[in-house]
Amino acid sequence: MNHVPFSERATVRRVARRASYDPTVLEAILDEGLVAHAAFDHDGHPFVVPTAYVRIGREVMVHGAVASRFLKTAGMPMSLCVTLIDGLVYAKSAFHHSVNYRSVVILGTARDVTEESEKRKFLDALVERVSPGRSEVVRPPNAKELAATRVLALPIDEASAKIRTGGPIDDEEDLALAVWAGHLPIGLRAGELVEVDDHGGVVARPEIPQHLRSPGFGR
Repeated sequence: MNHVPFSERATVRRVARRASYDPTVLEAILDEGLVAHAAFDHDGHPFVVPTAYVRIGREVMVHGAVASRFLKTAGMPMSLCVTLIDGLVYAKSAFHHSVNYRSVVILGTARDVTEESEKRKFLDALVERVSPGRSEVVRPPNAKELAATRVLALPIDEASAKIRTGGPIDDEEDLALAVWAGHLPIGLRAGELVEVDDHGGVVARPEIPQHLRSPGFGR
């Protein structure tokens, strides 16, 4: 779609016309997603794990328990993928059914975030992702919680986005078939907030991220 690929191995080859290497496009997808899947090797065995994340500048940060085998991959090659599903595509043939999506794949080596101030900045940013302004009203992590938490930062130095939009791409000989064709938009939207019984007398509700709002929901 645009921009030069970051590297040879980050170049999209299958349906390359759907690829984008534009940092603005990559960052927009990363900022909208909520869950990433990280792939890594542990003692000769491949693993893929889902994880919450946040983008800070040109890095994607993930966290977890210090004992997590995934978070012991600092300094080793890994990849991380974020996918947003935007719709289901119905074609006149089984072969051309598809999915509309936006995805980002990042390749690289993560660094271990050990500086306390940087670790706190990441954890605040993770809270802000789910509710802007919330990191200022909740209790921050204490020393014990920080010590039990490990943070990795993966640079966005080798990455690609891939995007599919629109309806089906049917073969010309199938166009006359009496079969409905088109696409069904799908999006992630917030429902109603459900509070705990003991809220300490505070009635202010969390701010819902703009991209998760829809009429009648998340208010």
